[in-house]
Amino acid sequence: MLKDLGYSKLLFILPFDHRSTFEKGMFGIENEDLLTPDVIDKMKEEKQIIYEGFKKAVEEKIEKEFAAILVDEQFGDKILKDAIREAYVTLLTTEKSGQSEFVFEYGDQFGEHIKKYNPTFAKALLRYNPQDQGDLKRRQAGDLKRLSDFCHNSGYKFLIEVLIKASDLQFASVNHDQEKFDRELRPKLAAQVIEELQNFGVEPDVWKMEGAEDEEGYKLMVEKARRGGRGNVGVIVLGRGAEKQQVEKWIKVGARVAGMIGMAVGRTIFWDPLVLCRDGKITRGEAVDQISKNFQYFYDLFMNERRAV
Repeated sequence: MLKDLGYSKLLFILPFDHRSTFEKGMFGIENEDLLTPDVIDKMKEEKQIIYEGFKKAVEEKIEKEFAAILVDEQFGDKILKDAIREAYVTLLTTEKSGQSEFVFEYGDQFGEHIKKYNPTFAKALLRYNPQDQGDLKRRQAGDLKRLSDFCHNSGYKFLIEVLIKASDLQFASVNHDQEKFDRELRPKLAAQVIEELQNFGVEPDVWKMEGAEDEEGYKLMVEKARRGGRGNVGVIVLGRGAEKQQVEKWIKVGARVAGMIGMAVGRTIFWDPLVLCRDGKITRGEAVDQISKNFQYFYDLFMNERRAV
């Protein structure tokens, strides 16, 4: 299996598979049981605006073979079907939103839901720290192995997004300084997460990881991702909804490192335009244009930095 593992192209993802984030941040809904048909329609429309911004960015600049969307089935069914019809690179999320532990959105039927769309990638979001309890790690790794095996046996690529929340002990060791944790501890923990999951038999083609402050942090992640015959596995930088200046730094540093093949930036690109449009301060067309320009900006940032190496 390892000989077919990995992804040979650059990958620039506009992720808008957010569900609970949209419900809470855009509409103030804390419980999905309170979703009304009107709110559901509005959420679908907002995701359509993002998708139109993506398409405009591809039309104007970003090479189609490198551009990708990541969206959910619940609010993105129409978008997924159109994107696959238009031969865009597509990623379908598989996890239930807003959970502290990885759980399949559709339980044991996850494979049927992937086959329903035939995306390029299936994606899983994982909150995982090497210091988590062993039972929690084994449960999550077990489900991820099922997903990993399904993807590789069925002709789909597999991407894992990893978020690492500091344990109390880790946070205390850096004097409760988030920036210091990101700089000093996160890259080592990320590399450890990669190795642990590989040892469980979880084999993503691409790892979507939180940004590092220096090249050594990215090199550590790539080294683990590509160890033991996994030479074509890629790593991309995620935006984590951070401020533009911080995301810029993560992308520029990452672009200099071989094995870093792109980025996945979502809220930093689309959130403000959507809020302005929702509040009537800009038109729908202006929101589409802003999202497109923001996506192109981060693409240029990565590509220009990569060319300069």
